[in-house]
Amino acid sequence: MSSLPACREASGRGPDEETPLLAPARKPRDGLRPWTTLQNHMTQTVSKDWADSVLLFCYIITGLLDSAAVFIWGSFVSMQTGNTVYFGLGVTQPKADIRWVKALVSISFFCLGSFFFSHFHRLLTQRKRWVLVAAYTLQFLLVSIAALIATIGNDSTNGLHWQVLIPIASLAFQSSGQAVTSRVMQFGGLTSVVLTSNYCDLFSDPKLFHVSNVERNRRIAAPLLLLFGAILGGFWAHSETGLKGALWSAAVLKSLVVGAWLVWKADPEE
Repeated sequence: MSSLPACREASGRGPDEETPLLAPARKPRDGLRPWTTLQNHMTQTVSKDWADSVLLFCYIITGLLDSAAVFIWGSFVSMQTGNTVYFGLGVTQPKADIRWVKALVSISFFCLGSFFFSHFHRLLTQRKRWVLVAAYTLQFLLVSIAALIATIGNDSTNGLHWQVLIPIASLAFQSSGQAVTSRVMQFGGLTSVVLTSNYCDLFSDPKLFHVSNVERNRRIAAPLLLLFGAILGGFWAHSETGLKGALWSAAVLKSLVVGAWLVWKADPEE
């Protein structure tokens, strides 16, 4: 009696011929794939290529907020040089005006925001996508809070009222995040909160009139974009909508920056 292997050999069919051509397919873990893809995307390091365009866009937000804030509240919420002057003038005659108190609030929360955002980026790995998205989402929420207060408030614009001081504090805090990002992305000249050094660097540039000069182009774009934002803020401040229109517009622009960091290309993986 022949054995089973001998029968197989006689029939000319080996073991491999009896193996199914298609192995049973494993059930894919489809539920985890979108999460893994999102996780990988959010933990990428954002590329610095053309990232200066995002920082330049933030100059529009600065101009929009500062022009409306100065017109309505008499205080800057981003550019702290002017607030320092207001504070110095107020110290000499503290009872003559309350502008210096608003200026002090703005300066204090800008400094506090700079401390917070710098440590936030430093501890959570600088240019990671989720870190930038989280930082600008927080900025968006702070602008939205100020806009909401201005919308539901009773227009107590010039008194030392919480409807004035809280928006000033939240806007100053968030504006420092833009300045910190310029350090994170290594574009130190694009803080979006100061122009004096920008003007100095622009007109002292030995290559000012060269055809190809990226730094010069940035230094020209920065004040023009801030001016554009200031004009928008002035229109809102003089309109029937007033301050809340400027603040909600700034919130929308800030949300666009969040979206930009979400889709910005990443550095190639090593």
